[in-house]
Amino acid sequence: MSSCLTAHLLDIEATRALVGSNDEQLLATIRAEFARDLARDDDWFSDQIEQGAPTALDALTAVVRGGPYDAVDEHAFQYGYAYKRLCTLTGSFLDNSSFCPFRGDWLETVDEGLKALRITAVSVADLGYYGGVPAGIPTYDLPRSGEWTHEECVAALEQFERTKRDGHAPPLESYVVDAIRDVVGWLEHAAARPGYGVIGFVS
Repeated sequence: MSSCLTAHLLDIEATRALVGSNDEQLLATIRAEFARDLARDDDWFSDQIEQGAPTALDALTAVVRGGPYDAVDEHAFQYGYAYKRLCTLTGSFLDNSSFCPFRGDWLETVDEGLKALRITAVSVADLGYYGGVPAGIPTYDLPRSGEWTHEECVAALEQFERTKRDGHAPPLESYVVDAIRDVVGWLEHAAARPGYGVIGFVS
């Protein structure tokens, strides 16, 4: 079974502040402009919705209003996806061509490549395995989420630039190099915008 890592450029504090914000204007905009996207998601999860999972809009509404979160256990996954939808709708999608789809320990393989280039301030695996959605949002298994702060992105980009200046170029497989190029692009986008970082999801 394959997975997909999606990465989004966002003001992380502002994004987290949407959770429990009671921003009815945001919800109205989502209902008006993204109805087709929500309907498509409901079609994808139709079996689970029939068994008690909330619809995409109901889950988004609960997340923005800070509850109530009615579904529990395995049906709570929709709230994790609702947070992902918020990131998708309010942020900028970053090129993930090297990360979707992926299998096995690919994220750890890329991390080893980053470490070989002396980039240790960020970890690709952290975007999908060890982070989490904001506290209070119930979820179940997928999607998994993590984030890189603006400061971490700046530090990682500085490490990359230092490696280039030192002429440190260990041999890496071409597909790992391609993935690292994607990652460096993410870092450059985030470093160029104060307060912005990367929020990732694996599903």
